[in-house]
Amino acid sequence: MKDTWKDAINRQRAALELDLHRPLKRLAEQCASAWGKRDELDIVLTDGFNSIPYGMFVYALDTAGIQISDNISAGGLLPEHYGRDRSQRPYMREAVPSRDFLLSDAYLSLRASRPSMTALQVVKDNGSTLGYLGVDFDLRDLPVTAEHYEESDTWRQIKGDPAIRGTVFQQFRVDSLMDLNMDPAMAILEELLTERGLFQGVIHFSSSRATLWFMSDPFRYRILDHEALSDPDICMLYPRSSYPVDALIPQDRIASILRGMRQLRTADETLYLRSASINIFNGMISLTFSCDGSHYMSWHEFLDKDMSFWVGCAA
Repeated sequence: MKDTWKDAINRQRAALELDLHRPLKRLAEQCASAWGKRDELDIVLTDGFNSIPYGMFVYALDTAGIQISDNISAGGLLPEHYGRDRSQRPYMREAVPSRDFLLSDAYLSLRASRPSMTALQVVKDNGSTLGYLGVDFDLRDLPVTAEHYEESDTWRQIKGDPAIRGTVFQQFRVDSLMDLNMDPAMAILEELLTERGLFQGVIHFSSSRATLWFMSDPFRYRILDHEALSDPDICMLYPRSSYPVDALIPQDRIASILRGMRQLRTADETLYLRSASINIFNGMISLTFSCDGSHYMSWHEFLDKDMSFWVGCAA
Protein backbone atom coordinates (compact mmCIF):
# COMPACT_ATOMS: atom_id res chain seq x y z
CA MET A 1 0.00 0.00 0.00
CA LYS A 2 1.29 3.46 -0.86
CA ASP A 3 1.93 5.98 1.89
CA THR A 4 -0.68 8.60 2.62
CA TRP A 5 0.11 12.29 2.14
CA LYS A 6 0.39 12.57 5.91
CA ASP A 7 3.06 9.86 5.96
CA ALA A 8 5.05 11.79 3.35
CA ILE A 9 4.74 15.02 5.36
CA ASN A 10 5.86 13.30 8.56
CA ARG A 11 9.01 12.00 6.85
CA GLN A 12 9.82 15.48 5.59
CA ARG A 13 9.24 16.98 9.03
CA ALA A 14 11.60 14.41 10.55
CA ALA A 15 14.33 15.40 8.08
CA LEU A 16 13.84 19.10 8.86
CA GLU A 17 14.04 18.43 12.59
CA LEU A 18 17.45 16.82 12.08
CA ASP A 19 18.67 19.98 10.34
CA LEU A 20 17.24 22.37 12.93
CA HIS A 21 17.48 20.80 16.37
CA ARG A 22 21.23 20.94 16.94
CA PRO A 23 21.84 24.59 15.90
CA LEU A 24 18.77 25.76 17.88
CA LYS A 25 19.92 23.91 20.96
CA ARG A 26 23.38 25.46 20.67
CA LEU A 27 21.96 28.97 20.26
CA ALA A 28 19.55 28.44 23.18
CA GLU A 29 22.51 27.54 25.41
CA GLN A 30 24.24 30.77 24.38
CA CYS A 31 21.07 32.76 25.20
CA ALA A 32 20.86 31.53 28.80
CA SER A 33 23.53 33.90 30.17
CA ALA A 34 21.84 36.91 28.51
CA TRP A 35 18.27 35.98 29.48
CA GLY A 36 16.18 38.92 30.63
CA LYS A 37 18.58 41.47 29.11
CA ARG A 38 17.05 42.72 25.88
CA ASP A 39 20.13 44.29 24.31
CA GLU A 40 22.40 41.36 25.17
CA LEU A 41 19.84 38.86 23.89
CA ASP A 42 19.58 40.76 20.61
CA ILE A 43 23.36 40.58 20.19
CA VAL A 44 23.49 36.82 20.87
CA LEU A 45 20.56 36.16 18.51
CA THR A 46 22.02 38.38 15.79
CA ASP A 47 25.38 36.61 15.99
CA GLY A 48 23.66 33.22 15.82
CA PHE A 49 21.03 34.02 13.20
CA ASN A 50 22.98 32.63 10.27
CA SER A 51 23.55 29.35 12.11
CA ILE A 52 19.84 28.52 11.83
CA PRO A 53 19.14 27.21 8.32
CA TYR A 54 16.13 28.60 6.44
CA GLY A 55 15.12 30.92 9.35
CA MET A 56 13.08 34.05 8.64
CA PHE A 57 12.79 35.47 12.19
CA VAL A 58 14.49 34.49 15.45
CA TYR A 59 13.29 35.71 18.87
CA ALA A 60 13.13 34.86 22.57
CA LEU A 61 9.97 34.27 24.64
CA ASP A 62 9.42 33.96 28.36
CA THR A 63 7.47 31.02 29.80
CA ALA A 64 4.18 32.92 29.35
CA GLY A 65 4.78 33.39 25.61
CA ILE A 66 5.71 37.11 25.85
CA GLN A 67 8.52 38.16 23.53
CA ILE A 68 11.56 39.46 25.44
CA SER A 69 13.79 40.23 22.46
CA ASP A 70 13.40 42.03 19.16
CA ASN A 71 12.74 39.98 16.03
CA ILE A 72 16.06 39.15 14.40
CA SER A 73 15.91 38.88 10.61
CA ALA A 74 18.33 38.87 7.68
CA GLY A 75 17.63 42.59 7.32
CA GLY A 76 18.40 43.41 10.96
CA LEU A 77 16.39 44.06 14.12
CA LEU A 78 12.60 44.51 14.15
CA PRO A 79 12.02 46.17 17.56
CA GLU A 80 8.25 46.54 17.11
CA HIS A 81 7.84 42.88 18.09
CA TYR A 82 9.37 43.34 21.55
CA GLY A 83 6.71 42.63 24.19
CA ARG A 84 4.44 40.83 21.73
CA ASP A 85 2.12 38.25 23.25
CA ARG A 86 2.52 35.04 21.25
CA SER A 87 0.81 32.81 23.80
CA GLN A 88 -2.22 32.23 21.58
CA ARG A 89 -0.33 31.44 18.39
CA PRO A 90 -0.75 27.85 17.12
CA TYR A 91 2.83 26.80 17.90
CA MET A 92 2.46 27.89 21.56
CA ARG A 93 -0.52 25.61 21.99
CA GLU A 94 1.34 22.46 20.98
CA ALA A 95 2.98 20.31 23.64
CA VAL A 96 6.77 20.53 23.59
CA PRO A 97 8.24 17.00 23.56
CA SER A 98 10.48 15.75 26.33
CA ARG A 99 13.60 16.54 24.29
CA ASP A 100 12.69 20.26 24.63
CA PHE A 101 12.38 20.86 20.87
CA LEU A 102 9.22 21.35 18.81
CA LEU A 103 8.73 21.82 15.08
CA SER A 104 5.15 23.03 14.85
CA ASP A 105 2.44 22.09 12.43
CA ALA A 106 2.11 24.50 9.52
CA TYR A 107 -0.16 27.51 10.05
CA LEU A 108 -1.01 30.82 8.35
CA SER A 109 1.12 33.78 9.41
CA LEU A 110 -0.57 36.89 10.80
CA ARG A 111 1.37 39.40 8.71
CA ALA A 112 1.09 37.91 5.22
CA SER A 113 -1.30 34.98 5.67
CA ARG A 114 1.45 32.75 4.30
CA PRO A 115 1.84 29.04 5.15
CA SER A 116 4.48 29.08 7.87
CA MET A 117 6.10 26.93 10.53
CA THR A 118 7.81 27.65 13.86
CA ALA A 119 10.50 25.80 15.78
CA LEU A 120 10.68 26.18 19.55
CA GLN A 121 13.69 25.28 21.65
CA VAL A 122 13.39 25.35 25.43
CA VAL A 123 16.00 27.59 27.08
CA LYS A 124 17.25 26.28 30.44
CA ASP A 125 19.70 27.37 33.11
CA ASN A 126 20.86 24.74 35.61
CA GLY A 127 17.80 22.62 34.80
CA SER A 128 15.29 25.46 35.28
CA THR A 129 13.20 26.54 32.28
CA LEU A 130 13.75 30.21 31.39
CA GLY A 131 11.60 30.34 28.27
CA TYR A 132 11.82 29.55 24.57
CA LEU A 133 13.91 30.34 21.54
CA GLY A 134 11.59 30.70 18.56
CA VAL A 135 12.36 30.57 14.84
CA ASP A 136 9.75 31.29 12.17
CA PHE A 137 9.99 29.76 8.71
CA ASP A 138 8.18 30.55 5.48
CA LEU A 139 7.29 27.23 3.85
CA ARG A 140 8.58 28.63 0.55
CA ASP A 141 12.08 28.74 2.04
CA LEU A 142 12.10 25.16 3.34
CA PRO A 143 13.59 22.43 1.14
CA VAL A 144 11.51 19.51 -0.03
CA THR A 145 13.45 16.67 1.55
CA ALA A 146 10.91 13.89 1.04
CA GLU A 147 10.69 11.81 -2.09
CA HIS A 148 8.09 12.70 -4.72
CA TYR A 149 4.67 11.98 -3.27
CA GLU A 150 2.55 9.52 -5.21
CA GLU A 151 -1.21 9.59 -4.86
CA SER A 152 -2.60 6.55 -3.10
CA ASP A 153 -4.62 4.09 -5.17
CA THR A 154 -6.70 3.03 -2.16
CA TRP A 155 -10.42 3.10 -2.81
CA ARG A 156 -11.98 6.30 -1.50
CA GLN A 157 -15.60 7.37 -1.31
CA ILE A 158 -16.39 11.05 -0.78
CA LYS A 159 -19.86 12.37 -0.02
CA GLY A 160 -21.04 15.40 -1.96
CA ASP A 161 -23.54 18.21 -1.52
CA PRO A 162 -26.04 17.31 1.27
CA ALA A 163 -28.77 19.22 -0.56
CA ILE A 164 -28.39 16.92 -3.58
CA ARG A 165 -28.14 13.77 -1.48
CA GLY A 166 -31.30 14.72 0.41
CA THR A 167 -33.40 14.95 -2.76
CA VAL A 168 -31.83 12.18 -4.85
CA PHE A 169 -34.96 9.99 -4.81
CA GLN A 170 -37.05 12.88 -6.11
CA GLN A 171 -35.11 13.03 -9.36
CA PHE A 172 -34.61 10.78 -12.35
CA ARG A 173 -32.23 10.63 -15.25
CA VAL A 174 -33.04 12.59 -18.40
CA ASP A 175 -31.26 11.61 -21.59
CA SER A 176 -28.50 14.06 -22.44
CA LEU A 177 -27.28 14.70 -25.97
CA MET A 178 -24.35 12.39 -25.23
CA ASP A 179 -26.74 9.66 -24.08
CA LEU A 180 -28.51 9.87 -27.42
CA ASN A 181 -25.21 9.48 -29.29
CA MET A 182 -23.31 7.20 -26.91
CA ASP A 183 -21.88 4.83 -29.53
CA PRO A 184 -19.80 7.41 -31.41
CA ALA A 185 -18.85 9.23 -28.20
CA MET A 186 -17.39 6.11 -26.59
CA ALA A 187 -15.68 5.04 -29.81
CA ILE A 188 -14.06 8.46 -30.21
CA LEU A 189 -12.85 8.50 -26.60
CA GLU A 190 -11.42 5.00 -26.97
CA GLU A 191 -9.56 6.05 -30.13
CA LEU A 192 -8.15 9.16 -28.42
CA LEU A 193 -7.04 7.21 -25.34
CA THR A 194 -5.47 4.25 -27.10
CA GLU A 195 -4.09 5.78 -30.29
CA ARG A 196 -3.83 9.56 -30.09
CA GLY A 197 -2.08 10.56 -26.88
CA LEU A 198 -5.02 11.27 -24.56
CA PHE A 199 -3.87 10.40 -21.02
CA GLN A 200 -6.41 12.14 -18.76
CA GLY A 201 -10.09 12.68 -19.45
CA VAL A 202 -13.16 13.77 -17.54
CA ILE A 203 -16.39 12.64 -19.18
CA HIS A 204 -19.41 14.74 -18.22
CA PHE A 205 -22.30 12.52 -19.27
CA SER A 206 -25.04 14.79 -17.93
CA SER A 207 -23.73 17.92 -19.67
CA SER A 208 -22.55 16.11 -22.82
CA ARG A 209 -18.90 17.14 -22.90
CA ALA A 210 -15.43 15.85 -22.14
CA THR A 211 -12.42 17.70 -20.74
CA LEU A 212 -9.23 16.16 -22.12
CA TRP A 213 -5.46 16.36 -21.59
CA PHE A 214 -3.03 15.11 -24.27
CA MET A 215 0.62 14.10 -23.88
CA SER A 216 1.62 16.43 -26.70
CA ASP A 217 0.35 19.46 -24.74
CA PRO A 218 -0.19 18.32 -21.13
CA PHE A 219 -0.54 21.75 -19.50
CA ARG A 220 -3.64 22.74 -21.46
CA TYR A 221 -6.98 20.96 -21.58
CA ARG A 222 -9.33 20.57 -24.53
CA ILE A 223 -13.12 20.58 -24.31
CA LEU A 224 -15.09 18.43 -26.72
CA ASP A 225 -18.82 19.15 -26.73
CA HIS A 226 -21.58 16.79 -27.83
CA GLU A 227 -21.16 17.79 -31.47
CA ALA A 228 -17.45 16.94 -31.48
CA LEU A 229 -18.12 13.71 -29.57
CA SER A 230 -20.54 12.56 -32.25
CA ASP A 231 -18.21 13.25 -35.21
CA PRO A 232 -15.30 10.81 -35.74
CA ASP A 233 -13.57 13.46 -37.86
CA ILE A 234 -12.51 15.07 -34.57
CA CYS A 235 -9.82 12.38 -34.26
CA MET A 236 -8.00 13.92 -37.25
CA LEU A 237 -7.00 16.89 -35.07
CA TYR A 238 -4.79 14.68 -32.88
CA PRO A 239 -1.83 12.81 -34.44
CA ARG A 240 -1.20 9.13 -33.85
CA SER A 241 0.83 8.46 -30.72
CA SER A 242 2.26 5.21 -29.39
CA TYR A 243 0.56 4.04 -26.22
CA PRO A 244 2.98 4.82 -23.36
CA VAL A 245 4.81 1.84 -21.92
CA ASP A 246 4.67 3.33 -18.40
CA ALA A 247 0.88 3.69 -18.36
CA LEU A 248 -0.65 1.69 -15.52
CA ILE A 249 -3.85 0.96 -17.43
CA PRO A 250 -3.23 -1.62 -20.18
CA GLN A 251 -4.20 -0.42 -23.61
CA ASP A 252 -6.50 -3.40 -24.17
CA ARG A 253 -8.56 -2.60 -21.04
CA ILE A 254 -9.59 0.92 -22.07
CA ALA A 255 -12.63 -0.34 -23.99
CA SER A 256 -13.86 -2.37 -21.00
CA ILE A 257 -13.49 0.64 -18.68
CA LEU A 258 -15.47 2.90 -21.02
CA ARG A 259 -18.09 0.19 -21.44
CA GLY A 260 -18.43 -0.06 -17.66
CA MET A 261 -18.90 3.71 -17.38
CA ARG A 262 -21.54 3.59 -20.07
CA GLN A 263 -23.42 0.86 -18.23
CA LEU A 264 -23.35 2.83 -15.00
CA ARG A 265 -24.86 5.78 -16.81
CA THR A 266 -28.00 3.79 -17.62
CA ALA A 267 -28.04 1.11 -14.90
CA ASP A 268 -30.62 2.92 -12.78
CA GLU A 269 -32.93 5.86 -13.50
CA THR A 270 -32.44 7.39 -10.04
CA LEU A 271 -28.88 6.46 -9.07
CA TYR A 272 -26.87 7.01 -12.22
CA LEU A 273 -23.43 8.16 -13.28
CA ARG A 274 -23.12 11.91 -13.88
CA SER A 275 -19.42 12.10 -14.68
CA ALA A 276 -16.31 9.95 -14.69
CA SER A 277 -12.58 10.38 -15.17
CA ILE A 278 -9.69 8.20 -16.25
CA ASN A 279 -5.92 8.68 -16.03
CA ILE A 280 -3.84 6.03 -17.75
CA PHE A 281 -0.60 6.92 -15.91
CA ASN A 282 -1.74 6.64 -12.31
CA GLY A 283 -4.29 3.97 -13.20
CA MET A 284 -7.12 5.71 -11.41
CA ILE A 285 -10.83 5.96 -12.19
CA SER A 286 -13.28 8.37 -10.58
CA LEU A 287 -17.05 8.17 -10.64
CA THR A 288 -19.55 10.81 -9.53
CA PHE A 289 -23.17 9.70 -9.19
CA SER A 290 -26.49 11.51 -9.17
CA CYS A 291 -26.42 11.57 -5.37
CA ASP A 292 -23.21 13.66 -5.71
CA GLY A 293 -21.16 10.90 -4.11
CA SER A 294 -17.77 10.24 -5.69
CA HIS A 295 -15.58 7.13 -5.80
CA TYR A 296 -11.85 7.02 -6.55
CA MET A 297 -10.30 3.63 -7.26
CA SER A 298 -7.78 1.75 -9.37
CA TRP A 299 -8.88 0.60 -12.81
CA HIS A 300 -8.79 -3.10 -11.91
CA GLU A 301 -10.99 -2.55 -8.84
CA PHE A 302 -13.47 -0.79 -11.08
CA LEU A 303 -13.58 -3.70 -13.51
CA ASP A 304 -13.83 -6.26 -10.69
CA LYS A 305 -17.26 -4.96 -9.61
CA ASP A 306 -20.53 -5.79 -11.33
CA MET A 307 -23.42 -3.40 -11.91
CA SER A 308 -25.42 -4.51 -8.88
CA PHE A 309 -22.51 -3.57 -6.64
CA TRP A 310 -22.22 -0.14 -8.18
CA VAL A 311 -25.85 0.75 -7.92
CA GLY A 312 -25.71 -0.28 -4.27
CA CYS A 313 -22.60 1.84 -3.63
CA ALA A 314 -24.19 4.83 -5.32
CA ALA A 315 -27.13 4.45 -2.98
